[in-house]
Amino acid sequence: MTRLLAPFLVLTFPALTFLALTGCGEESSRSPQDGRDFAAQDYVAPGSYSGVVIDGYLRNARVWLDLDGDWQYTSGPVSVVLPSGAEVTLAQGEPTTMTGAGGHFTLDTTGLMLDPMVAPDLDPRDYPLIALAVPGQTVDESYGGGRLVERAFMLTAMPGIRTVTPLTTLLHFRDVSGVTQSLAGAEALAGLFRDINLRSDYIRSGDARAHAYAQAFARFLARQFPDDASAALAVGDGTERVLAAESVRLMAVSFARNAGAIVATVDEAAPAGHYENVDISALALPYEPLDLNNPVLLSKQVVYAHDSDGSFPSQRAQLERSAELRFEYSADGRLQAVVAEGCMTPSMKEIARLANANGYMADTDIQWLPGISLSQLSQSYLDAPGDDERLLFDWDNREALFETTTSCQEGLVASDQLGGEPALRFQWTVSGGKVDSITDGERTLVPDYQQASSAYWGGVLSGGAGDTVSVQMTGDRVSCESGIGDDIAALDRVISAQQAYIFSGYDPQPAAFSGLMLQFDDRGNTDRLLSHSFLDPGIAALLGLDAAYGYRWQYFYQSEGVRLTDLQPNLIEESYLERYSGTHACGSGVDDVPANALFARVSSIYGRLSEVLAGDVR
Repeated sequence: MTRLLAPFLVLTFPALTFLALTGCGEESSRSPQDGRDFAAQDYVAPGSYSGVVIDGYLRNARVWLDLDGDWQYTSGPVSVVLPSGAEVTLAQGEPTTMTGAGGHFTLDTTGLMLDPMVAPDLDPRDYPLIALAVPGQTVDESYGGGRLVERAFMLTAMPGIRTVTPLTTLLHFRDVSGVTQSLAGAEALAGLFRDINLRSDYIRSGDARAHAYAQAFARFLARQFPDDASAALAVGDGTERVLAAESVRLMAVSFARNAGAIVATVDEAAPAGHYENVDISALALPYEPLDLNNPVLLSKQVVYAHDSDGSFPSQRAQLERSAELRFEYSADGRLQAVVAEGCMTPSMKEIARLANANGYMADTDIQWLPGISLSQLSQSYLDAPGDDERLLFDWDNREALFETTTSCQEGLVASDQLGGEPALRFQWTVSGGKVDSITDGERTLVPDYQQASSAYWGGVLSGGAGDTVSVQMTGDRVSCESGIGDDIAALDRVISAQQAYIFSGYDPQPAAFSGLMLQFDDRGNTDRLLSHSFLDPGIAALLGLDAAYGYRWQYFYQSEGVRLTDLQPNLIEESYLERYSGTHACGSGVDDVPANALFARVSSIYGRLSEVLAGDVR
């Protein structure tokens, strides 16, 4: 798995200007003087579509029209969805060719002509061009005598643009990446978009600055292209399908995030503005590893744990928003921070569980069980602008820092702003690839992985002012799936297995808090923890309640119809913290959402890694 961190910005580009049509379907013969588009007289209509591919001029590069939007060349037959929603099948596949001298190409588009009784002919200007530099075959003619490209890279252009360059790739990748927030690099890119025609043939127009940027962009694009995909193309002809569409979307996000830093690096290296003298190969360009699987990751949790009447436990309908947690990742899918508007309560157990996956959230299967604050002050912080708390991870040094600017956390010193002295420092040790101890400086958790599941395991928490608390599994998981009737099996949420355990350490322990069972739905390819129960006198003290009972988390997972991917079926959608009221029988259907005796509800929102990095998860 190839793994990818850096900058993003929101820019508004001028609307695409297509060449005016004149006469009987013929294109104007006047060619733009600034190279905005490839010379109009080279376009032969109907049946052909001409253009040019440039880093320097690229000869023997594979180019095609991406009719089905999957970023790969598709041989015939190919299905194309029309704007009307109708679907047509083209026997010849996507028009493709290899570029010739000067990077020029002409695609045979006769295959886009349709039976008029079915649909109008497809217009090639409605689809983006994609070009692949093929290792060992494509020649960059900008060097004396030309130079063979050693590593593959992909270039593209928005529909209607026939000059395909690293600059048009930035335009198109920015568009498809779904960027909705401004990140670092805005200042550097502002000059690029303001002063340079990104759709031009910068070699023909003699724009050394644009050429330098394009070369640096191409070098970045080549470095992020997967090794195995580049090697596969090197022994083929560029028609091989080597990248998934999700991989290309993540590459697009990475390019857009890093473009500003690349431009700034080139600018700094240009002596007195002489871009023709920049040695692009010597520049220290940014690089970020990519998880090209583009996994689905937890993006946000919305916490409902405020009751304006203070009548806890409360009814579901009375719970109001009290916090929002945002999860931030590097481009290889490693969690970097959890940021709260409002308050949260970091869980040493969740930190340890994620540390066992080396910080890669997707590898935890069930992602981030809620660690919420029940402080009724949290809502006031949520309503005020800005972030209030943050949990920062340093996986390589086995450390997590918790920062707070709130008074929600009893006994912790708040800072004036995030980035100051942390209120808590979590540190852990590892043995055999798993956390064997984690501490916050006062309390220490020692996990016990005997008879553990991926989401829940035992252990002992000791130190601080509280009692020593332990969770001990008392048996293996026991299945009852074979006895589940068809009417129960049809439900989304069924207890198909149970595992006995003991939660102890708080005295006096409530008499009714006994017979504890972890409850699972592990039918088919799922392994879902449905509920677990615990004690916490701190909740009762915080809310002014009788401490003579326990608590239970119940988890409701994404149903089959709303999953972003069937490869990750164990993603929690809703979590409910309720008063403990005994254990359901194995084999029961438990689809009913709790409505009463609630302390909190948490909604979890997910997105593809590319969407999370782009701030485009809704």
